[in-house]
Amino acid sequence: MTLTLSLVRHAATAPNAQRRYPHADEDAPLSPEGRAVAAGLRLPLHATAHTSPSLRTRETAELAGFPHAIAAPALAEAAFGIMAGQTWAELEAQFGEGPRGWIDALSNPESESGPPEGETGRAFHARIQNWLTELPQDGDVIAFTHAGPLLAALRLCVSLGAAEIAPGGVAVLKRAEGHWWLRELRQAAPP
Repeated sequence: MTLTLSLVRHAATAPNAQRRYPHADEDAPLSPEGRAVAAGLRLPLHATAHTSPSLRTRETAELAGFPHAIAAPALAEAAFGIMAGQTWAELEAQFGEGPRGWIDALSNPESESGPPEGETGRAFHARIQNWLTELPQDGDVIAFTHAGPLLAALRLCVSLGAAEIAPGGVAVLKRAEGHWWLRELRQAAPP
């Protein structure tokens, strides 16, 4: 029995273009370019689809042909705490080297640290791992999510420490007999 899991980063929003960390309650819609990218996604339409509760992931799923995707709160973006709403340059200007340590901690499944007022690496990865554990043994599953959960799943499943997945990008994983492997990483086609 083999499971194919396609992890889809939601298509672009205006805050993505500004390269700002999202607020927990921010629910920006897709930009016109993002809508075009989402509509151009080619995914197996027979798959079971899950989506983060956010508007941007739900819109991506709908435009990609999955209007009835199952809401999965575990697929929500990481809680960035005091980093939310700011760019990396703004964070460095305000906190110096602090943000690098916070992001490194958030990216570590064993870390009891993370951004102040945000999630710890351990809590964030445990949330994603719990979702992964509930997946079926075989079939096709698509998860419309965010950069953080997508990268966390890659760390947990195939020990991929870092990757850049642009909005609308897709990582395809396979699992058989309890072993995961990365089948494909693809960036979104331009609109």
